[in-house]
Amino acid sequence: MIALLGRLGTGLALAASLALALDQAVAWRRDRRGHARGLALLALGGVALAVGALETALITHDFSLAYVAANNATVTPLLYSVTGLWSALEGSLLLWVLLLDALVVAVVLANASRARDDVVRVATGVLGLVSAFFTYLLVLPADPFLTSPVALRQGAGPNALLQDNPLVAIHPPLLYLGFVGFAVPFAFAIGQLATGRVGEDWLRRQRRFAVLAWGSLSVGIVLGAWWSYQVLGWGGFWGWDPVENAALLPWLTGTAYLHSTIVQDRRGLLRVWNLALAIATFALTVLATFFTRSGVLQSVHAFSSSTLGPLLIGLFALAAGGGAALLVARGDRLRSPVGVDHPLSREGLFLLNNVLFVGVALVVLLGTVFPLLYQAVNGVAVTVGTPYFAAVVAPAAIATLALMAIAPLVPWRQHAPRVLWERVRLAAWTGLALDAVLVGLGVRRWRDLLAYLLAVVAAGAALRGLRGAWSAARRRGAAWRMLRAPSTGGMVTHLGVVVLAVGIVTSTSYAQRTEVALRPGQRTLVDGQLVGYHGLRQVRTALASATQLVVSVDGATLHPAVTTYVGRASQPVGTPAIDSNLLRDVYVTFDAIGGSGATSGAQVAGTLPPGAVALGVTVEPLLSWLWIGGLLIGLGSAVALVRRHHGEAA
Repeated sequence: MIALLGRLGTGLALAASLALALDQAVAWRRDRRGHARGLALLALGGVALAVGALETALITHDFSLAYVAANNATVTPLLYSVTGLWSALEGSLLLWVLLLDALVVAVVLANASRARDDVVRVATGVLGLVSAFFTYLLVLPADPFLTSPVALRQGAGPNALLQDNPLVAIHPPLLYLGFVGFAVPFAFAIGQLATGRVGEDWLRRQRRFAVLAWGSLSVGIVLGAWWSYQVLGWGGFWGWDPVENAALLPWLTGTAYLHSTIVQDRRGLLRVWNLALAIATFALTVLATFFTRSGVLQSVHAFSSSTLGPLLIGLFALAAGGGAALLVARGDRLRSPVGVDHPLSREGLFLLNNVLFVGVALVVLLGTVFPLLYQAVNGVAVTVGTPYFAAVVAPAAIATLALMAIAPLVPWRQHAPRVLWERVRLAAWTGLALDAVLVGLGVRRWRDLLAYLLAVVAAGAALRGLRGAWSAARRRGAAWRMLRAPSTGGMVTHLGVVVLAVGIVTSTSYAQRTEVALRPGQRTLVDGQLVGYHGLRQVRTALASATQLVVSVDGATLHPAVTTYVGRASQPVGTPAIDSNLLRDVYVTFDAIGGSGATSGAQVAGTLPPGAVALGVTVEPLLSWLWIGGLLIGLGSAVALVRRHHGEAA
């Protein structure tokens, strides 16, 4: 019954999405009112029925479905039974389509008053086609409602890494919402190119969806880094893994797009550039989907191998190639009639920001696909590691901080050095004073000092913008109106980026990693932190068994462990323990125990006497600022979304 309901839902959603695309095409060609609202709601209802069916099967442990048998067990806690929906390929696509169809409904409702406009018709039809493509994957090649060939009383259970941290409930949905959200700017870009109508009004009407997508993707990426940091046990948060890069690519071009639309909204510039960025960002989300769901990349973040690769790469080629063809055919007719008056004006610096982000995206894309191309041509596996990416991204990050420091303070259409200095002077002197203090404390890396200086100046620029919005709102008699000021959300987001950047620079440059061997009752000093070992204990539950250590870090008690989950996840996994505050993180892993061999390749395992343990200890200053910065970015995006909603409604 569950399988029947699920297939009925996906079949209904596919039929409704195809009908939506056809209905809007006919409405466009014959200039008549279509049935977008009813068909979009029908597609959403169908996929919601399928989601409800699969969630019911997961929660009730219905192992008659092969998907449930492979990703659930009777001992799986409720939270991880629910998140099992997106813990494997087929279910994750189901969540993907649910979010996409919800956005299609939102677009249709938001443009109800313009349902007979050609741009809206084409955009809605394109969204229907995109939805139909991903729903088709659920109907045939990635059907989550296949039944098990034999009756099972127990399932294999989720992957160990997917039942070890509650962030699994937040990170994937936000990441997927970010990916599917960029389908909306893409659809409107195609609509404008197909009809030959490019206007700033269309930009404003769909930009809130771009803000929603960008904010969700930003927070999703940061939460993914936090999840990796807490679960994987290597003490880092970003390893330039190919799947991590795949999520970063649309974020880079999406960031460029959002900044570029501000220029178009204000000055009518960069129209063709914005259309190209909208198309490229959506194409990169499809490419990221290909990387994670085709099996071509080996990654802890990737899904297992599947047959979806050719279909996804076909959609990528169609989106990128078709969009490029439309740009070539229509670009000259849509070009802005005015240009940038001065390269160091605000619009000139925004354009430089776009070039910077797109350039970094190209470098990351090259480093990600080069191993695939090299292996395909030469039959030899190669890797592109952190040094390649850091060589480009580190200078680009400093350049981004510099642009954040001055671009919001520079006037439109002109370059005014005296005005800029007046606005930046206090923050600049404060940054130089901070650098002088840091030099006195022993900091000598010029790149770090430059980053701190620019971070202070960029924070000053953001705070200046917020102060202006606050003052203007108070003059109107309602301080809450600052939330509706055009700059408030962006400035909060800039503050988040500054805080995040300081956390990354400090934690990566000044982290101290070591491995210590301790007997019960022994203590040692690691980078100023007193670390002690007080014994071990065995913890067993219906879900897992773990060997936990009792470790103290400056009075706090931590329990790093090696955990073995039941079912298919029987391979032991390390479970790190973290003592965190605003000044530093102490990250402790259980590496080995004397007399039993190493548990994770510890360097000192061979020399450990019985009863002693090897602890991996990493002290990372200001790392928690990275997560705080991510939350500020999410807050700024939410404020911008609220403001955009009110602004469009006014």
